[in-house]
Amino acid sequence: MEIILAKQAGFCFGVKRATQMAFEAADMGGQTFTLGPIIHSPQVVQKLEDMGVKVLNDLGELDTGTIIIRSHGVTSGELEEAVRKELEIVDATCPFVKKAQEHVQSLSCAGYDVVVVGDADHPEVQGIVSYAMGKVYVVGSGDEAAKLPRMSKIGVVAQTTQSFENLEDVVRQCLRRGSELRVFHTICDATAVRQDAAKDLAKQVDCVIVIGGFNSGNTKRLAEVCSEIQVRTHHIETADQLLPEWLEGVARVGVTAGASTPKWIIDEVIEMIEQIDKDKNG
Repeated sequence: MEIILAKQAGFCFGVKRATQMAFEAADMGGQTFTLGPIIHSPQVVQKLEDMGVKVLNDLGELDTGTIIIRSHGVTSGELEEAVRKELEIVDATCPFVKKAQEHVQSLSCAGYDVVVVGDADHPEVQGIVSYAMGKVYVVGSGDEAAKLPRMSKIGVVAQTTQSFENLEDVVRQCLRRGSELRVFHTICDATAVRQDAAKDLAKQVDCVIVIGGFNSGNTKRLAEVCSEIQVRTHHIETADQLLPEWLEGVARVGVTAGASTPKWIIDEVIEMIEQIDKDKNG
């Protein structure tokens, strides 16, 4: 069985930077926490916890120690609270996410009503929205944007993992909703590059294994993109979730991974595929 790894798979720049900062902070010792999971990889989060870095959902009664800001960023209120409490802050927010936050703030200051293209329940979007000082709307599609009220000035930004096509659909609708429109292209190239590589991969193989956290939006989108081309697409987090029957009659298997998936997990999955093939062929 031939195993083909997508040309672009695994950690993106922002995730690699955030995990590196988190592990460096963990090595320093002392009371260290992350505000929310550092990235959407339960396995990386567990490794950090084994090193003494605990995940907090809010700052609550924390009055001392080091707080690591996750790659998806946090709300402006949470960051202000950390500063007010004089906590040691390690800001691992992805620079692309930070730029989206800054654009929302500047648009609000300039009198624009803001439209954020993305998943309203995603922590990245919740953080981006918090930087608006006026009206702000979150829409997940062009159909949702079509239901927006009429506005004088509309500013648009996107969750960094959105597809460019979805951003285009929303912008097209916003053109009908306001007299002035300003758009910032805040989608990270890493998302598009991984999706394009996954599409190319799915066309070449008999089965696709997509690796990444089940809570990772960009990994779920990779699985969707692949399944539209190759119906034998399976999304897993770890090697032990790989089922031998998925590889029955498969001559070429493709492997790709989301932007929050570390290399060691990808390697373990490939090793498991090799072992299943070896067992099958005796």
